[in-house]
Amino acid sequence: MSDNGIVIVGAGQSGYQLAVSLRSAGYSSRVRLVGDETSMPYQRPPLSKAFLAGTCDMAQITFQDADFYRKQNIEFVAGKTIASIDRASHTALTDDGVALRYEQLVLAVGARTRTLPFNIGKASGLHYLRTLGDAQRLRQALEHARNIVVVGAGFLGLEFAAVAAAHGKHVSVIENAEEPMSHAVSSIVSRAFREHHESNGVRFLLGDGVSDIRIHDERITGVQTARGAELHADMVVACIGVVPNVELAAKAGLRVANGIVVDSALRTEDPAISALGDCASFPTRYAPGTCRLESIQNATDQARHLAQRLATGNESRFDAVPWFWSDQGGMKLQIAGLNRDLDKTVVRGDIESRHFSVFGFRDNRLVAVESVGAPGDHMIARRLLSRGVDVTPAMAGDPGVSLRDL
Repeated sequence: MSDNGIVIVGAGQSGYQLAVSLRSAGYSSRVRLVGDETSMPYQRPPLSKAFLAGTCDMAQITFQDADFYRKQNIEFVAGKTIASIDRASHTALTDDGVALRYEQLVLAVGARTRTLPFNIGKASGLHYLRTLGDAQRLRQALEHARNIVVVGAGFLGLEFAAVAAAHGKHVSVIENAEEPMSHAVSSIVSRAFREHHESNGVRFLLGDGVSDIRIHDERITGVQTARGAELHADMVVACIGVVPNVELAAKAGLRVANGIVVDSALRTEDPAISALGDCASFPTRYAPGTCRLESIQNATDQARHLAQRLATGNESRFDAVPWFWSDQGGMKLQIAGLNRDLDKTVVRGDIESRHFSVFGFRDNRLVAVESVGAPGDHMIARRLLSRGVDVTPAMAGDPGVSLRDL
């Protein structure tokens, strides 16, 4: 009998972690990890920070070398894209016609960069930041750029803005919303980070957008905003979110809705196909309905959980506390929980010194904690949320109450 084992489509954080965790969980059958990039699997978070800043190199962000995969008996297939899935025959077909039979298929296909709606032809100067190739091109271009426009004031855009400002560049950030990181953090945290970046020379154009990109001699020379501002620019970096890669799943007849829909065990409607990471839409007790999370934590936790099910048959529901972080020019943000639809926030600590936490409540129940320069609060928050400890707004705001002892 042939050993078709598990085929993992996608060699990012979740795909890599799943392959490794399967072996740790005692799975002994065949494991194939298929990646569409030619490089060995690598960490993405440093791309917008240390790698761009030049303080780490490729070797330092690569998870493992080829020898590791050989010793773990993990077949890493680089530079291949899965073009279609035949669910009836349990076969995944690569873009060059190679058929990969599987017992279980895992879609760890991630997400792709959302692009600006401008056709700049062959002009240079427009960059995105998602892959190693993106980061390598951006790092090289950063050396010669002087005036940089960042489109999007989310985590990624602000992390890049911090690196560019630290390199002495003139940085302007354009954001449609009225506050930086408005979809991810409270106004209190948003304001603190805006002031931090402004103190480092970053200029914000909030409630604005890009109406045109100016080009001369096949090089970007400027940006016109929707409100009529003219900005000099020899580099535009667009960080306007991502789109989950659902096309392969949809083509195979699987349900998609803001991601590939899975149950609490990360299984699609096909019992032989699972999905995880940035591409998966899953149920969680930390938010109403289903959600799709773009974070290293979620990718790693889901991979470890799924490995247990595939290796041992453990059908427990995925229930890890969501948490996130962002390092922006010496200022660190950590978030535990999901701060959606909050109806009350309470500050604990000192905002002025940038060592504080914002406790977020929905229906008088603690659902999220944003910590700035307060790693102890963050660790406590993760424990409180995981255990479902009843923390009231009054308790959170009372410095005399030790949350550590709850």
